[in-house]
Amino acid sequence: MNHLRDRALGALYGLALGDALGMPTQIMSRSAIARRYGRVTGFEPGPPENPVAAGLPAGSVTDDTEQAVLLGRLLVEGDGSIDPHLLAERLLGWEAEMKARGSFDLLGPSTKAALEAVAAGTPIEEAARTGTTNGAAMRVTPVGIAFPVGHGGDVAGFVDHVLESCQVTHATTIGVAGAAAVAAAVSTGVSGLGLHAALDAAVAAAREGVTRGNWIAGGDIATRIVWAREVVAGVPDERAVDLISELIGTSVASQESIPAAFAVLALAGDDPWRCGLLAANLGGDSDTIAAIACAIAGSVAGIEALPADAVATLDRVNAALELRALAERLLALRDRSEPADRADRSEPAGDAVDAVDAVNADSAEPAEPAEPAEPAEPAEPADHGAPGRPTGR
Repeated sequence: MNHLRDRALGALYGLALGDALGMPTQIMSRSAIARRYGRVTGFEPGPPENPVAAGLPAGSVTDDTEQAVLLGRLLVEGDGSIDPHLLAERLLGWEAEMKARGSFDLLGPSTKAALEAVAAGTPIEEAARTGTTNGAAMRVTPVGIAFPVGHGGDVAGFVDHVLESCQVTHATTIGVAGAAAVAAAVSTGVSGLGLHAALDAAVAAAREGVTRGNWIAGGDIATRIVWAREVVAGVPDERAVDLISELIGTSVASQESIPAAFAVLALAGDDPWRCGLLAANLGGDSDTIAAIACAIAGSVAGIEALPADAVATLDRVNAALELRALAERLLALRDRSEPADRADRSEPAGDAVDAVDAVNADSAEPAEPAEPAEPAEPAEPADHGAPGRPTGR
């Protein structure tokens, strides 16, 4: 079996799985989800009362997956580099296509503001100086597939690739740190090093990422990821979901939604389906939280950990994504960056993964805290969406 390919596919299909499970509940409150569904237990069509998801068939993905595919294709076209002008052009083209479909799932405020500034003549390096929402993190999974995290804990070169993906819309300390955390977790998962190593890599990359881009005041992503995992450790699912919603937060602010995704992983481990269902019932930016959590879980467990009927539904409903072909092309880039990974294509991770997980056992979630204290309120993103449409990205 091609284990590296299996995990790369797990990352991309995990992203799509979480996105599709969270699609109908995005921008809904927990109470509204309970009234409508009781509890989300699988793919659902977009409900008519949801202005973003109305009319979408069950299993449909949203901007999270579509923009990740857009970014992945640019990486392939650019032979591992992302042309910022092409990225801006493709994102604007994507929004135009969404409008032509009659969709309200459009560019979020950080991305929209940056691209409008570029179109008006603002240099790209200036246009992205305020983007703090989770748009860069939601679409960064292909970077994690295409590039390995550096050996010996040196993540600087890897974060350089992440920064390229942020350069048009989210080149801020918060935006880069959030994207770096997600990309590093995916990359480590694809390498076959296990969930604990992936979570540790996320924190290390976020700490490196916060040294890049324009400084913006706000809660530290790495610190909040660690804290979010502690908040839900040992807590029953229903109570933990309440804590994620009420304390960690599920808005499009990177300081909320990204730690929320890692809290979901702390609860569900490397089970993509369980991650997706937990996140879908959160509300808020549920599709992005689910997409991030499931991409990481899928990168660790591989595509065989996803229900086969769910994968078939994703392929049928979203055929234009061509995720399998994209995974192969991204892995071709990774081969050049890390020749040692080639051996993993024919050798199971098995005992090696178990050994790494044992070494990292001391970083597993600690026992339930007595009563988590809420940290300082994270800074509000610099821009806000219009009523009746998603307020993120």
